[in-house]
Amino acid sequence: MSNLRGFYPEIEPYDSGWLDVGDGHEIYWERSGTKGARPAVFLHGGPGGGFSPLHRQLFDPQAYDVLLFDQRGCGRSRPFAELEANTTWHLVADIERLREMVGVDRWQVFGGSWGSTLALAYAQTHPERVSELIVRGIYTLTKRELDWYYQFGVSEMFPEKWEAFLAPIPEAERGDLMAAYHRRLTGDDMAERYRAARSWSLWEGETITLLPHAYNSAHFAEEEFAYAFARIENHFFMHGGWLEEGQLLRDAHKLKDIPGVIIHGRYDMPCPLATAWQLSRGWPRAEYKVIEGAGHAFDEPGILDALIRATDHFAGKPA
Repeated sequence: MSNLRGFYPEIEPYDSGWLDVGDGHEIYWERSGTKGARPAVFLHGGPGGGFSPLHRQLFDPQAYDVLLFDQRGCGRSRPFAELEANTTWHLVADIERLREMVGVDRWQVFGGSWGSTLALAYAQTHPERVSELIVRGIYTLTKRELDWYYQFGVSEMFPEKWEAFLAPIPEAERGDLMAAYHRRLTGDDMAERYRAARSWSLWEGETITLLPHAYNSAHFAEEEFAYAFARIENHFFMHGGWLEEGQLLRDAHKLKDIPGVIIHGRYDMPCPLATAWQLSRGWPRAEYKVIEGAGHAFDEPGILDALIRATDHFAGKPA
């Protein structure tokens, strides 16, 4: 068996800045790799997660010119943790503004987890702008998926962590946990906002890998990260991503001319594998890769290997 591929070496961006996208929002962006090489855009997870320097290392810097950006309200984008004018369709429009800023007709779109949701929404809206599509940890924000993670399902796999997730919510409100958290994350009591944000964020940070991961627990508990992450993610999920129920799977046929790769961990807890399977049935041009012995996180060894091989493949590099 061939060796698993890992990250490309650390790299600093060659350009960065903020783009005024209207509605009072400014998007932080940066570009890394080789200017004028194969264009790609990286869509981070969450929503509200921001991107990390590690995400630059998913692409061969000699072969790619990669744009990474913090979606509205998170990371270094401004204003911080803002929910107004912050929807899936605002973000789809932002990606188009960024493409025009870069000055390319088409680019590779790469997204994992919520980033896969956004990538599918963008590619189905602007298929002529997508040269290839790499999606990982498929999530389409259906009621079935949301209930599985935030009401009943994953709760059965992580009962001790679920107890911590329930703790801030009185028993009388536990019939709709997303709504109960929404009240706290948007209420007037700032201390309660931060308490709820930490619990919401930790539930995700501690259930995304197959094996426990100390860094994730610490990172998702960081006060400012958790605040933006929980507020924005809960805001999007309460509204079903402003998508019609089942829309992204229903409209998978719009991807028919786009080559792509679907990568999903067999034991992905937040994002059930059945959704990736359904997407593969509706988008037969995509290569479908189930990673055995892996959960949800992009840097689990088998998933990372598949992601690097995918970006290398579309750059024309030999396997």
